[in-house]
Amino acid sequence: MNKNEIIKLSITALTNEGFGFGKHDGMAVFVPFTAVGDEIEAKVVKVNKSYAYTKVEKILSPSPDRVVNLCPAFGKCGGCAFRHIAYDAELKAKETFVEEAFVKIGGLKPDFLPIVPSDDTERYRNKLEMPVGTDENGDLFCGFFASRSHRIIPVGDCLLQPEIFSEITRFITEKARVLRISAYCEERHQGVIRHIYLRKAVNAKNGGICCVIVARKKVPEFTKLARMISEKFPEITGVVLNINPEKTNVILGEKEVVLYGKAEISDEMCGIPVEISPKSFYQVNTKAAEKIYRKAAEFAEPKGKVILDLYCGTGTIGLSMAKDAAKLIGAEIIPEAVENAKGNANKLGISNAEFICADAGKAILSELKISPDVILLDPPRKGCSEETLSACAKMKPERIVMISCNPATAARDCKRLSELGYKLNAVQAFDLFPRTKHVECIMCIQRMK
Repeated sequence: MNKNEIIKLSITALTNEGFGFGKHDGMAVFVPFTAVGDEIEAKVVKVNKSYAYTKVEKILSPSPDRVVNLCPAFGKCGGCAFRHIAYDAELKAKETFVEEAFVKIGGLKPDFLPIVPSDDTERYRNKLEMPVGTDENGDLFCGFFASRSHRIIPVGDCLLQPEIFSEITRFITEKARVLRISAYCEERHQGVIRHIYLRKAVNAKNGGICCVIVARKKVPEFTKLARMISEKFPEITGVVLNINPEKTNVILGEKEVVLYGKAEISDEMCGIPVEISPKSFYQVNTKAAEKIYRKAAEFAEPKGKVILDLYCGTGTIGLSMAKDAAKLIGAEIIPEAVENAKGNANKLGISNAEFICADAGKAILSELKISPDVILLDPPRKGCSEETLSACAKMKPERIVMISCNPATAARDCKRLSELGYKLNAVQAFDLFPRTKHVECIMCIQRMK
């Protein structure tokens, strides 16, 4: 097989990167934006020793899973991976991604429960982070980075976001041009506006929208821009300027200035009122997150138990179980999130909960002198550190409930816990991110006697 060669290929599976998979002359071949059952002609773009990457040249016979894509940016921006297939086919693929991760990476054979779909496949996100660029006419625009690059693809209306988010981003870029506020250029490390970051309350009646403008530096025109935004959109309860002067891929900087209203928004999750600051972690699909949090409570069996909630964010998961638990202790490394968690507990009148600001592993090793019955883990995509997993095992909880947005690192962590005296009983996938390649999963892990 050679570069630029045209080959015929049958797509037999989908990978967790969103590629179609087939074999040609015994070599694995990966093709984006294909479906199981497609018969195609593919052009070879890269060849390695045992596999090759190609792109679709011609669809000879389409898969029955194929549907009409309605997003003009699909295939250009680096967001969605499955807009070309039916939702049932997407769910089946994601269920397979999770099972294969635990079997192949973890060497584990738990009970795999059926995947739980999202109620909505469009307009479900409560959060938007859009980089700002400059077009050939010198006008500002918003978009998303192309796959595996930092080239901004203009996107007028992302179908995963509420329509009002598109209205807000268009208004901000138009008024920023009028006020002569420039867009940030990553290559030259010049310009001002880097990202527009929006967060919306879904369940609360008057929770509102927080609008965060991420900029390399503060300029006087931002005060006028904030006033324009607040007058145009009464739904916006706060306009925040986040200053990030660094040469970095990290979106948010350390310093924040509230230009209008307040930084926090009020929402409700699993019947728990929550205050969310810009830097606090909060699941982007509220309705689907409520489903996985209810499953966490079912796995945890919290009645009368001491619960340790690590990577607790604003405390939502633990607080949803606090009324049944004997005691709840949460640990989170982001100070703003810890303050949100404390405030959320106070609003609910929950007196058996406390929250500390500390790294998960260090918190359970040095700060806490308890023996939890249940540990809740909701780590970032990179998973748990060895320090955290070892400390959890040393505390000998009867069970560990883990939520993960990365089945691969979850499988790795569960394998390590199995070496430390625990057994993975059950895994269930939840689709919190329809039309993308990402999938959430929850694990019930029991201490072996």
